[in-house]
Formats: sequence, C-alpha cells, structure tokens
Amino acid sequence: MKKLINSPDTVLADALRGVAAAHPELSVDLENRVVAAPRSETPRVALVSGGGSGHEPLHSGFVGEGMLAAACAGEIFTSPTPDQMLAAAQQVSSGAGVLFVVKNYTGDVLNFEMAADLAREEGIEVESVVVADDVSVEDSTWTAGRRGVGTTVIVEKIAGAAAAEGRALADVKAVAERVSAAGRSMGVALTSCTVPAVGKPSFDLPEDEMEVGVGIHGEPGRHREPLASAHDIAGTIVDAILSDLDFTGAPVIALLSGLGGTPLIELYALYGEIAALLEQRGITVARSLVGDYITSLDMAGASLTLVRADDELLGLWDAPVETAALRWGR
Repeated sequence: MKKLINSPDTVLADALRGVAAAHPELSVDLENRVVAAPRSETPRVALVSGGGSGHEPLHSGFVGEGMLAAACAGEIFTSPTPDQMLAAAQQVSSGAGVLFVVKNYTGDVLNFEMAADLAREEGIEVESVVVADDVSVEDSTWTAGRRGVGTTVIVEKIAGAAAAEGRALADVKAVAERVSAAGRSMGVALTSCTVPAVGKPSFDLPEDEMEVGVGIHGEPGRHREPLASAHDIAGTIVDAILSDLDFTGAPVIALLSGLGGTPLIELYALYGEIAALLEQRGITVARSLVGDYITSLDMAGASLTLVRADDELLGLWDAPVETAALRWGR
C-alpha cells in the first residue's frame, strides 16, 4: 500500500487538520469532526450533511455559502455518530431550522434520526431528506433500499441555494425532496479501492473485468463483465438510468463523477460518449459537471447522475456558490 499518510489510525484527523490549514474561512472542530461555515447572522435554514470519510470532496468540500452549513465526518466508510451530527446542528443553527441531507445507508439514516431527536429536545427545528438514487440494486450490503450517491451533491447545491434565498424550512425541504425524487445514478468500477486500515484492495477485480453498478464503499453491483470501451460503458450506464426514469421533455442536470482514481481525460472521454447517447435519446442536458465530486478513495471508475429539472431548479443550480470544491457566480 502506497499512500500519502502518516498512519492508518490518524488519516481522518490529519486530513481535517489539512482542511483547517487550507480553508481558514471554515471552522474545523477536530473533537467532533465537524467542518462548518460561519453561522448566519440572520435566521436562515442551515443544511447539514455528512457520512463516512473516503468520498471527498463529499461532504466537507461542499461547506460554504450557497451549499452546506456544516458537514460531519465519520471514519472511512463509517457513519458519523449522532453526537457529531448534533454538534454540527448546534454550531450552525441560526433560528430558522436545520435540514439534514442523508444518503440512504442504514447507519447514516439511523444516526441522523437520533441526532434530529436530540436537536429537537434542545429546541432546534430539524427536518431530514434521504437520498436514494442508485439504480444498480434495490438492497445492498449497506442499505435497505437504494443507495444514496451522486444526486446528493445536486440536492445539497440546489437546496443550499434555496436556503440562501431565505426560504422557510418546509420550502427548502420540499425543494430537496423534488431533486432527490428526480435523480438517478449508476457507477462502474475498474479497480477496487484500498482502505488504509486494511492495507489491501477491498475486493478482487481481475484486470480484464469491471464491476457494473458498484457501490461507493466497494459493494458489489449488478454483475461483472469483460472490460469494455468508453462507448460501451456509456451505453450500459445510460440504458440502466433511462430505463428507470423518463428524462425526456425537461432540462436535465448531468454529473459524471470519478471514483477517485480516474484521470480527468478519461472522464471527459466517457462524458463525450454519454452526451452523444443522451442527445440521440432526445434528452436535453442543460447543465453538466465532470470531475471528482463523490469518490471511493482510490477506486478507478465513474458514476453518472442525471436529475430531471425545471426552470426553478436550474435557477437554484445557477445561484452563486462558494465552497472548497464547487464555486461559481461571484
């Protein structure tokens, strides 16, 4: 195992110290492992998310104006605790309520529910939105129901913009739920990832095979098949997503995220194939992002997310955002 770390036991703590050094505009609570933006001086809904580490820039990279107010980091591929989530809510609550954005993994859902109850006992109004957008499998090693993946980024951006406009908690939640319901994702892995504490690949994937529908923790997907060209991989992913939801007749937001170990040149090659296929199917991509946005440590591969949008959602997508990993409009 070759990694730029000091010790497998201190990876998260060392990374958070690095976040604090690189982004002094953010508050990094090393004890509770919470990355937070400054608390709003006027009452405003605060978005809080989080999850196991190893998926960076999700979630700490999306903390800032127009997106998340705070993110709590669990150990690698392990949910944060309810106490961490409560600490995050306490740090950013400004009197207008807190919205938890939760990926559909069993530990995350249970712990965020517990944290919401604890926060309500302290007088903080809390609502939650669960993202479950992975079309690969209905139930997996980590979930009951579909896994939450790339649509999470788009929920955080659009709902964060709604909160920045000063909308009420119920309205921000409704926007987040609309995006969550309109999003579908699927990924393909070319290699496994290596968890530092384990020191070896999480699963064996022969050089001439790929995992279709892989999870972001290395969970198995639909099946394995021979390694294919970018054109054929694009067809596999697009077919799976479009067979699950009709994306015609509306503007679409497309996100192609690398899984951590794929060069950007390969992602653009893959996206070119995806864009051509979507155009052939009569689907209008109004906005797109290509890069590493929700990863799985050093896994090679990519995940495509499509969200069926409308003029309001596009306007919120285009609204200014200033975070470590996403910024425009300023």
